[in-house]
Amino acid sequence: MKIHNKVFGVYGSDVAAEQIASSKYVTAVTPEGLAQACMKDIDLQFHEKLNNGKIMVAAQNFGCNSSREWAPRALKFSGVELVIADSFARIFFRNAINIGFPIIECQDICQFCEEGDELDVDLSTGVIKNLTRKTEKKGTVLPDFLLDIMTAGGLLGKLKAEMKDEENRAADVCEPEGRSE
Repeated sequence: MKIHNKVFGVYGSDVAAEQIASSKYVTAVTPEGLAQACMKDIDLQFHEKLNNGKIMVAAQNFGCNSSREWAPRALKFSGVELVIADSFARIFFRNAINIGFPIIECQDICQFCEEGDELDVDLSTGVIKNLTRKTEKKGTVLPDFLLDIMTAGGLLGKLKAEMKDEENRAADVCEPEGRSE
């Protein structure tokens, strides 16, 4: 899975899930409601910045302090295509994978790029190219099974694809060969 876009925002360490999608601002747990509430506690220009790119960069422990799925959903529904962080809180990391929201860990990413930089990111190899600065960095490659879930659009998408494959295999086994009607 490859993502090509510009960095619209660079954020610090310990951005909490509650700051990403604060319950103070969520008026409805719908795509629109979550998107509207996204990042209001941290960056009031967040939605305007998204006009300049779709890649978000952060330092350590991004998405900490809450197990709610709201945070990665709010980012996804807002139009963010990718978050690159030094590290993610464990629950945010897994929630992002489970909903098919692209993320990648990469040490010292905030020193590697800034707002406006154009990036090419290959999640299957972990290679992050900063086309603006003409530099390259390697992030952490997800295990194949997690990458498969993310690229299938999330856990539900992966399960639906597996069920369809199983139905196709069962249909192939049930049909006698060489029979024509």
